[in-house]
Amino acid sequence: MGAVLRIGLIGDRSPAIVAHEAIPQALRLAALQVGCDVEHVWLPTATISSAAVVQGFDGLWCVPGSPYRSMEGALTAIAHARTSGTPFIGTCGGFQHAVLDYARNVLDWTEAAHPEATPDPDHSVIAPLDCGILEGENTVAFVPGSRLAAAYGAERAEEEYLCGYAVNPDFVTRLVPGPLRIAATDEDGQLRAVELDGHPFFVATLFQPERLALKARVPPLVAAFLRVCTR
Repeated sequence: MGAVLRIGLIGDRSPAIVAHEAIPQALRLAALQVGCDVEHVWLPTATISSAAVVQGFDGLWCVPGSPYRSMEGALTAIAHARTSGTPFIGTCGGFQHAVLDYARNVLDWTEAAHPEATPDPDHSVIAPLDCGILEGENTVAFVPGSRLAAAYGAERAEEEYLCGYAVNPDFVTRLVPGPLRIAATDEDGQLRAVELDGHPFFVATLFQPERLALKARVPPLVAAFLRVCTR
């Protein structure tokens, strides 16, 4: 094995959050499959005062657990990954904030809001799910040709959620004509993952693929992420 990959975990670690326990295991299992060494560093959102804090990592992962202590810290880290070409995963809350960063900083929707921080029905790019997925599995269908489809080598998968928010359906068609694109939908055709064209690896999912590690299974998305990080 070569040099150790350093993965920055953007989020406010809590032992009460299942995903935070699963993510180190997911990285370890994926590293064994990929054939690399990996270490993870937790980056509390309140400490991310500038992009300099998250520079120098081989990959960044914005983890579940919102509302974050600092939304601006999380958005600063995501924007750095997006603009610098640093491989990136966002899961659950990380997915929501990756979409929010794109809306504000690429599409210039400066008033784009997340209801956890700013209740604003006119500008809420993120909105409560009609029926919150409190905890359970749901089938996701991968868009052919997407990074997710390549990572899983399948058309669909059963994935776990713990979530009450998703992309507001009213904004979807304006968000994803490109370069941000839909990568997966649920059984009802609702947006459940996005990825960014022209980036080495920028994938965000509403579901929590890291939870597969709690069943001693390698999350395909995490393995694909590490393969790109090794380059």
